[in-house]
Amino acid sequence: MTFGLLSEDSFLNGRVRLIQPKIGYRAAIDPVFLAAGIPACPSDKVLEIGSGTGAASFCLAARVPKVEVLGLELQLELVKLATKSVELNSLNQTVSFLQGDLLSPPERIGAFLFDHVMANPPHLKSQSVISSPNLQKEIAYVEGEAALTDWIKFALGNVRVGGTVTFLHRYDRRDEVVSGLEEGAGGIIIFPLWPKIRGVGAKRVVIQGRKGVKGITKLSDGMVLYDQNGEYSYEANKILREAERIMF
Repeated sequence: MTFGLLSEDSFLNGRVRLIQPKIGYRAAIDPVFLAAGIPACPSDKVLEIGSGTGAASFCLAARVPKVEVLGLELQLELVKLATKSVELNSLNQTVSFLQGDLLSPPERIGAFLFDHVMANPPHLKSQSVISSPNLQKEIAYVEGEAALTDWIKFALGNVRVGGTVTFLHRYDRRDEVVSGLEEGAGGIIIFPLWPKIRGVGAKRVVIQGRKGVKGITKLSDGMVLYDQNGEYSYEANKILREAERIMF
């Protein structure tokens, strides 16, 4: 599968430049919030599952100097675009992308355990939607052979004890993510992204746990994304423009 027209877009107030298709799945704010949730330190090793064109990986690398990020992506064409963006962002020494399927991952995955694993997997179950004519977009949005439980198991299997696993997903599927993480992680935090009013109408949620750590699951107050004028809130702008970290 090949893409037609491409665009070069910026994130984090220009600190990240990203090449992506003009038609199909296009990164917006989801990967920025995913990256903002990772408590990485310089020289930590991070795995992004389903990295797409690399938006979350690049946003994390822009916030944390010398963090090492490896993205695993099923679609080869997206890996090629992400690799072009590595050059664009001068991150050749710290960020790389690999084509592969989490159900049968390449040997490089599994050679060691990562400090953090992050993912923004397809949000829709395969039986819940009508197929899209755009295959690349369908793969990004709709679960394929790998179900959500497979993503979670893979993430837990590739992170060190004490390391974090972070998912950004649909708020109405939060219980599935929490249930899966509880198989191997604890101290789980559920961080809703509320549209305008705290406690009302969340579509997205960031969920994070630590492998092998005991602790109860907690529901955070989360963050309100927009003010009453429809502009990004002060807290959201800190994430989206100033590359600040989510403090769970």
